[in-house]
Amino acid sequence: MATRKVLADLAAAYTKFSGRAVAIESVGGVDAARRVQAGEAFDAVLLASDAIDKLEASGHVLAGSRVDLMQSAVAMAVRAGAPQPEVGSEEGVKQAVLAARSISFSTGPSGVYLNQLFERWGIAAAIAPRLVQAPPGVPVGTLVASGDVELGFQQMSELMHLDGITVLSTLPAAIACVTTFCGGICATSTQAEAARDMLQFMASPAAAAAKRRQGMEPA
Repeated sequence: MATRKVLADLAAAYTKFSGRAVAIESVGGVDAARRVQAGEAFDAVLLASDAIDKLEASGHVLAGSRVDLMQSAVAMAVRAGAPQPEVGSEEGVKQAVLAARSISFSTGPSGVYLNQLFERWGIAAAIAPRLVQAPPGVPVGTLVASGDVELGFQQMSELMHLDGITVLSTLPAAIACVTTFCGGICATSTQAEAARDMLQFMASPAAAAAKRRQGMEPA
C-alpha cells in the first residue's frame, strides 16, 4: 500500500508515453505476495525487495526480471493537535515509544524492522501490551487520527496525505529504516515484454518527480 499513489501516477504516465493501458490493483504486501504464490494471473508484481526476491526464488517471478524502483523511509505520526515528542535522535524516539500509551505499525517491512529495533533496545516485553499492529491494508495513520493509537510508525508515503495526524519526521539517521520497492515480471504473465517495458519506464529519470511528490526517492 505504500506505493499505491505513486504507482497510480506512474501507470498513468506510462499509458500516456506508450499508449498501453495499465490496470493496477493495490492491496497489502502480504496479500499481494500470497496471491502471486497462489498462481493468480498478473503481468507484474511490485513489492519490497525481500518479497520480490522470495517470489523469484520460488519461481513465481521470472529470474532476472527484478527492477528497483523507489526507496521509502519510515516516519512517525501523532494525532493532530496532540503534544509532539522530540524524535530527532535515537534516544528521543526510544523515550517517545516508552512514554506512548499505544504504539502502532504495519504488517509490512517497517513492522518487522520496528519489532527488531524494540528487541535491540530491550523494551519489547515492556511495551508489548501497548503495541497495535494495523491489519493488512489498513493505514496506521487512520488509527492515529481516530485516537485509537497515540504514536504511529509507517512509510512516509502512507502518512503524508492523511488528515487528522501530524507527521513528526522520518526516523533519525542512526535508526533509519528505508525500504526499496521493486517490480518483477510474474511467471503467469502473457505480456512479459510489455511488463518489462513498463518497469523500465517506472525506473527511468522521467519517473523521479512523481516519486518525490509521494515522499519517496528513486532507487
